[in-house]
Amino acid sequence: MGWTFKWLSSARNDFNYDYHVSFRPEEAPSGVGNYNYRPKSNGLAELPGVSVFYKDSDGTIFHTYSSYERGLDMINVGYHFLDLAPKGRDEEGLPHSMSWLRHRDRYED
Repeated sequence: MGWTFKWLSSARNDFNYDYHVSFRPEEAPSGVGNYNYRPKSNGLAELPGVSVFYKDSDGTIFHTYSSYERGLDMINVGYHFLDLAPKGRDEEGLPHSMSWLRHRDRYED
């Protein structure tokens, strides 16, 4: 029996809200939402997360794994490259761990 992997989108459904990685408009402005199974203060509408499911031969679907925050490092190859760099992720003294992240066209001169 072989494995079949399927990548599914969470667009236009409630999945991200059900798994607490997206926050509804009434949650985002207050900065309070449930993330990684605990209250999290932030002003963001979305935070990172990944979930894995298994579908057996009867069609029953099982939630087998979810990971959030630093638990995602192993699947984000960008972190592996940063961890090899002399200053690493350079997060010391930042207001939050990903403050260093910038869009490619939004770096200061």
